[in-house]
Amino acid sequence: MNIKERLIALIGETEGGKYSNIVLGAFFREQGLSAGERGFATEVFYGVLRRKPLLDALIALKTKEVKKDWLRQLLRISLYQLLFMESDDKGVVWEATELSKAKFGVPVGRFINGVLRSVQREAPKLLAEIKAKAKHVYWSFPEWIYRDLQARYPDDLPTVLTYLKRTPKMSFRVNRLRSTPAAFEDLLAREGIGVVKQVDAVYYTESGSLLHTPEFARGEFTVQDAASYLAAKNLGATPDDIVLDACSAPGGKLAVLAECMENRGELTALDIYPHKIKLIRETLSKLGIKNATAADLSATKLPLQGKRFTKILADVPCSGYGVISKKPESLYTKKRENLEALRRTQADILDACAEVLLPGGTLLYSTCTILREENTDRAAAFLQSHRDFAVAPLDIPANVGGGYDEIGGWLIDWREDTLDGFYLIKLRKR
Repeated sequence: MNIKERLIALIGETEGGKYSNIVLGAFFREQGLSAGERGFATEVFYGVLRRKPLLDALIALKTKEVKKDWLRQLLRISLYQLLFMESDDKGVVWEATELSKAKFGVPVGRFINGVLRSVQREAPKLLAEIKAKAKHVYWSFPEWIYRDLQARYPDDLPTVLTYLKRTPKMSFRVNRLRSTPAAFEDLLAREGIGVVKQVDAVYYTESGSLLHTPEFARGEFTVQDAASYLAAKNLGATPDDIVLDACSAPGGKLAVLAECMENRGELTALDIYPHKIKLIRETLSKLGIKNATAADLSATKLPLQGKRFTKILADVPCSGYGVISKKPESLYTKKRENLEALRRTQADILDACAEVLLPGGTLLYSTCTILREENTDRAAAFLQSHRDFAVAPLDIPANVGGGYDEIGGWLIDWREDTLDGFYLIKLRKR
C-alpha cells in the first residue's frame, strides 16, 4: 500500500482515540520501511496532527463540504507537505490527484487537484485571513487553551506557542547497567548519526534509526528525555536507600533510579493500572533491572501498604503541557475542568508520600507541564501545610535551559529548545 494511504488510516485511528506513538510504532513494525521512508512518515503524520485546525480551516475556505474522511485526510497530508515541508509541490499535487482518482474516479481527482492548486496559489493571503479572524486556529490550539496561554504569557506568547508546536528530537539514554556512553558513541559513529545535544548520558540525535539496531533490542540504551532523567537523577538514590517510584509507568525514571542504586537496595514501583504494571515489568526485564518490584496501587493510598521509604520520586499525573510536541493529538481533548481534578490528585499524592517518607528522607516532586498551578503553586502549598519539609538544592547541568522559581524549583520551559517542558523540586524531611 502507498505510504500516504497508510498514513490516512493512521491519522483516522488517532481521531478514534488511539495514541499516536502506539499507532505509528505498530505501523513501523509491520512494514519494512527504509530510514528515509520512516522519517517521511513520521514528519507527515505528526505534522498533520500538530497543524490539524489550521489545515482544516484552509480546506474550509476552498470547499463547501468534504464528506469522505479519506479525502479530508489526503487534503490535510498534501497541504501540510505544500506549506510546511520542502517538497516537490507539483509532485505532491499530482500524487494526491492520482490517489483520489484511483479510489473515487476522475471527477474527484479533479476536485482534489483544484483545491490543492488554489491553496498553493493563495497561501499567504489565506493564512493571513485565518490569522486575522482566529489566531487560535492559525496556531492550531483550542480557543480556551489559546486564551489561557495568552493570559499567562502576554509577553512571550508567540515563543510559547511555537515551543509547544515544535518538532521534538529523538533522545536516547545509555543504560549503564548494560553499556557505556563510549560504546554508544562508537555506535553513533558507525551509523553516521550526529548528536544535536547531550545531557549527561542522554543523547538527542539527528535520526531515530537506532530504534532498529540490535543494541536497542538488547537494552543497551533506551528512549528517554533528559528532563525525566534529571528528575530521577536528582532524587540522589544510593544502594543503601529504600526507594519508591510513586507513579512509575512506563518505567523510564525507574530505570534511572536502579542505575543510581547500582542494581542494589530496595526499589518499589507503583501504578494503578494492571496493563501499565505489565509495561513496567517489561522495562525491568529489557534493561536488566534486578532490584525493583512493581505493584498495582494508587499513590494516594500509600499509607495503607505499611512500608516507609528513605527516598520517593513523585512524578505526578499532570496536564502534560510540556510534552504536547510529542503527543499533539492530546491537545484537542484537554478540558478546563480536568485541570482542577488533576491538582487535587497531585496534592493527595504529595500528602501520601510525605506520610510514608522517613525523617531525613528526600521527596522529589516533578511534572511534565509548564503551568504554575501544578508546579510552583502546588509545591508552595505543600510546604505551607508540611512545616517539617524544606527545599533542597538541585543539580541542573549548565546546558539545560529554564530557570529557578522563587521557592527553589526548576522549570524547563520555552527557554529550552530541545528538552521536554518539565518541573522539578527537591524536598527534604527534617
